[in-house]
Amino acid sequence: MNIPANLKYTKDHEWIKIDGDVATIGITDFAQGELGDIVYVEVETEGETLAQEETFGTVEAVKTVSDLFMPVSGEVIEFNSDLESQPEVVNNDPYEGGWMIKVKMSDISEVDGLLSADDYQNLIG
Repeated sequence: MNIPANLKYTKDHEWIKIDGDVATIGITDFAQGELGDIVYVEVETEGETLAQEETFGTVEAVKTVSDLFMPVSGEVIEFNSDLESQPEVVNNDPYEGGWMIKVKMSDISEVDGLLSADDYQNLIG
C-alpha cells in the first residue's frame, strides 16, 4: 500500500498536496484499489468555491459510483482533463498522473485537521 509521507489525507480517502495556497487533490491508492477499475471521473465544479467536505465530483468504477469530497475549502481552479480520456490513470498512478483537481484554498488552517500518513495508515488498518 502506497501512502506518501509528504501528503495529508481525509477519512473519505482523498489525498492533498499543499503548494503555497494551492492544493492538489486526488484519491488514495487504497481508495482506487477498493473501487476497482475506474472508468469515469466527473468534475463539474471547476470555477466554483466549495466548503470543506462538500462534494466536488464523482468517480465511477465498474462496480460503483463514489462521491469525491473537498479536504479543504476553496475555489476549484483546475481539473485534470487527462482523466476525461484516460480515467484508468487514477488506478495506475493515483498520486501523480491521477490527481483530480487543484484548489485555491480559502482557509489553509483546515489542513491542520487532516490526517498524516501514519494516521491514515491506522485508519485503513
